[in-house]
Amino acid sequence: MRESGVLLPIFSLPSRFGIGCFSKEAYEFVDQLEKAGQSRWQILPLGPTGYGDSPYQSFSTFAGNPYFIDLEMLAEEGLLTETECTQADFGEKEEEIDYEKLYKQRFHVLKKAFVRFEKSKEKQEKDYENFVRTNRDWLEDYCLYMAIKDSLGGISWIEWPKELRDREEQALKCARLELAEEIRFYRFQQYEFDKQWKKLHRYANEHGIRIIGDIPIYVAFDSADTWANPELFQFDENNLPTGVAGCPPDGFSATGQLWGNPLYRWEYHKKTGYDWWMKRIAYSFQLYDAVRIDHFRGFDEYYAIPYGEKTAVNGTWMPGPGIEFFRTVEEKLGHLDIIAEDLGFLTDTVLNLLSGTGFPGMKVVQFAFDSREAANYLPHTYTQNCVVYTGTHDNTTTRDWYHTVSKECRDFAKEYLCKSALDEDQLAWDFIAMAMGSVADLCIIPLQDYLCLGAEARINTPSTLGGNWVWRMKKGQLDEALVRKIHKVTKLYGRLTEK
Repeated sequence: MRESGVLLPIFSLPSRFGIGCFSKEAYEFVDQLEKAGQSRWQILPLGPTGYGDSPYQSFSTFAGNPYFIDLEMLAEEGLLTETECTQADFGEKEEEIDYEKLYKQRFHVLKKAFVRFEKSKEKQEKDYENFVRTNRDWLEDYCLYMAIKDSLGGISWIEWPKELRDREEQALKCARLELAEEIRFYRFQQYEFDKQWKKLHRYANEHGIRIIGDIPIYVAFDSADTWANPELFQFDENNLPTGVAGCPPDGFSATGQLWGNPLYRWEYHKKTGYDWWMKRIAYSFQLYDAVRIDHFRGFDEYYAIPYGEKTAVNGTWMPGPGIEFFRTVEEKLGHLDIIAEDLGFLTDTVLNLLSGTGFPGMKVVQFAFDSREAANYLPHTYTQNCVVYTGTHDNTTTRDWYHTVSKECRDFAKEYLCKSALDEDQLAWDFIAMAMGSVADLCIIPLQDYLCLGAEARINTPSTLGGNWVWRMKKGQLDEALVRKIHKVTKLYGRLTEK
């Protein structure tokens, strides 16, 4: 079945409070997707973000980002007043997120809601207790971790006093007592996040929209996951990484990419039947209808860079868990709707792994005209079992890409499109049509390309810090005329689905 959808992170939605969230604007966007004939909404990871604001460097692989909690919904529940929602300074730019102001203000507002929740908890006590009980495996460690982190000024757990860093039982017991209120505050945040997200997710499904989520292959070093489960990672006796993740030098970066995430101790995971991973994937499918697994190649082999290196030059390829991992997934969790992020240089063993899983891989139209890409992304070479994108969150917009690539790339694109020139303002639609018209079962278009935006709307530039993850759609940018145009091109290329 031919389908199509839109890529738009939650944080990029318009809202009154500085960042996209589970507000009425999210529901309006679902309505617009339905009217536009779309059946998928792809988002980025929903975890709480830390330094750098990247959703791929989260404080927890299970927890949700408290910034996404809709303040108006809390007001409707009597937990906030309208004045409390509006008096905080969350930033002035409608099209850009100010994370510093969010960090300084959002938790103060949420704390007021929490205090009222504590006084009236009996109204929701059954639901709340059920949430805490159901998620106890990860929730208690996360809330304790965040409470301790806050009490110590936000420093990484590796810098905590030894007894807390090493999770000595007596020290943890004392922390639970001393920080009891803060722990409950973090539980409250996760309860509200879970309740609001499930409501939005349910609404999307009722309107024929399935959510594609995202699992980062790695977790952040400074996270509840590593602090609570150091045995899962390649750490030394002092709980410091022996190696970290990244990508080797290539045509895009002479020194490679140094991500810095800790690497997995795959032999340990295998002995446990990949238990932690099974819980992680199962939980993801409670949140989403389909999941994109980031950096799929890492399951075949991963690039290990010695801890402390300043670049990714001196890394080594090491074997990952391979097909056994995905056979275990199917055996324990059943057949799941998974998309493999298989972009970049692919070896025969990665291609064999992808073929063995049966998962669709990704095709990016922008890559089709770039001589630095070894793989062939030209649309006429696709098979049905793939997902085609004009670009992803790691690419610039198609409009900006066209004006910044080499003349050779532009000329090739025009030749492939059989056009002598492209309209500067509307050229993104030529590439959208190329993707929509391909045989790929699923086509996902970043909303910025439908809006024909330039570099100002780029989500992320890999291996850079600052200025990323900040773009937001302005209210009214996706108007009725554009919704009708998207529906028209979706129908033209046979991607409307019955609902």
